[in-house]
Amino acid sequence: MAPGGNRGWLLRLVIAFSFAQGAVSMARPAVSYRALALGADERAIGVIAGVYALLPLFAAVPLGRRTDHGRCAPLLPVGVVLISGGCALSGLADSLWAMAIWSGVMGLGHLCFVIGAQSIVARQSAPHEQDRNFGHFTIGASLGQLVGPIAAGALIGGPDMAGTSALALLVAGAGGAVALGSLWRIESRTTAASREAPGERVPVRRILRARGVPAGIFISLAVLSATDILTAYLPVVGEHRGIAPSVIGLLLSLRAAATIACRLVLTPLLRLLGRTLLLTVTCLLAALLCAGIALPVPVWALALILAALGFCLGVGQPLSMTTVVQASPEGARSTALALRLTGNRLGQVAAPASAGLIAGLAGVAAPFVMLGGLLLVSAGIALRAPGKTAGEAEGADGRSGSRSPLRRKSGI
Repeated sequence: MAPGGNRGWLLRLVIAFSFAQGAVSMARPAVSYRALALGADERAIGVIAGVYALLPLFAAVPLGRRTDHGRCAPLLPVGVVLISGGCALSGLADSLWAMAIWSGVMGLGHLCFVIGAQSIVARQSAPHEQDRNFGHFTIGASLGQLVGPIAAGALIGGPDMAGTSALALLVAGAGGAVALGSLWRIESRTTAASREAPGERVPVRRILRARGVPAGIFISLAVLSATDILTAYLPVVGEHRGIAPSVIGLLLSLRAAATIACRLVLTPLLRLLGRTLLLTVTCLLAALLCAGIALPVPVWALALILAALGFCLGVGQPLSMTTVVQASPEGARSTALALRLTGNRLGQVAAPASAGLIAGLAGVAAPFVMLGGLLLVSAGIALRAPGKTAGEAEGADGRSGSRSPLRRKSGI
C-alpha cells in the first residue's frame, strides 16, 4: 500500500485508539477517586498521576529507534494488554504504592500503542495528507476521552467510593481489551518491509536541532499537560466544590466533544488562518480559559469554559505531530515522534507533581493557573516559530502535495 492509498487501515486504527484511550480516560479519574477513598491527599494524587508518565519517559526513545527500522504494528497489541492490565490491577490494588505502580504500567502501555500508531500514520500518509490523517487519528483519542469520563462518572459514587472506583477500573480494563478486535491489516506489508533493513542511526541531537522540532515538542507538552491535569484534578476540584462525580464526568466529556469538533474542522481552519496564527491564538485562549477554571464559577459557566478550552486544545496535538514528522530527518521519524512523546511524558511527570505541590500550598484550583502560564509560553513559541507558506497550506487538503516533506518549510 503506497502512502495516500486506501484508508481503511486508518479507520481501524481510529476505532482501536478510541477503545484504548477510552480505557485510559475512564481509569485516570477513577484512580484519583480510589486514591482519595484510600486516604490520599492532593500531593499523593499528583505523585500517582506523575508515575503514569515515569516509565514511558525512559522507554520512548528506545521504542522509537526500534520502530524506525522495523514494524510498528506489534507495539499496538502489546500496548493494549499493558493498558488493560494496568487498569484492572489498579482496581484490585489496596495501597497507594500499588496504585502508583499499576498506573505506571498503564502509562507504558499507552506509550507503546501511541508510538506504533503515530509511526504507522506517518509512514502510510502522503505528505499533503499528514495534517488531515493525524487530525483524524487524534479523533480516536478524543472519542475515548469523551466516553471514558462519562462511564467513570456513571459507575463512581455513593457511600462506597473505594468499591465503585475499583469497579470502574475493572470495567476500563475490559473495555480497553476490545481494541484488540480492530488491530488487523493496519500496517502495509510493503511499508513494513521497506523498513526492515538497518539504516543510518541519526543522533538525537541532530533530530532536536532540526528547525521546528523543539517548538513542536514544547507545544505538545503544554497541551497534553493541560489535558492531563484537567483529567486528574477536576475530580479534586469537584470534591471541594460539591460537584458530583457524574457531573465531573460529563464536564470532562464535554471538553473531549469540543476537541473532536475542532479536529473535524481542522483543515478549513488551517486554510483560513495558517498554522502559526492558528496555534498562537488557540494557545493564548487556552491559557486564559485554564486560569478561568480557578475561579469559583457555577457549573454552567464551568461547562462553557471547558467546552471552549477543549476546542482550543484540539489544535496542538495533530499539528505538532505533522511538524515533527516533516522537520525530522528521513529514517528517524519514529524516533522524532518518540522524542515528542518523551516531552509529553516529561510534562506528565513534572506537571502533576508541581500541581500537587501547588495545590497543597495554595488550593486545588491553583494548578490551573500554572497551566495558564505554561500555555501562555506556548503561544509565544508558536508566534515565533516558522509557519507554512500558502502553497504548502494548499497541500494540506490534497491540492499541492508533490513536494517532499524534507523540502517543505517545516514549522508550527
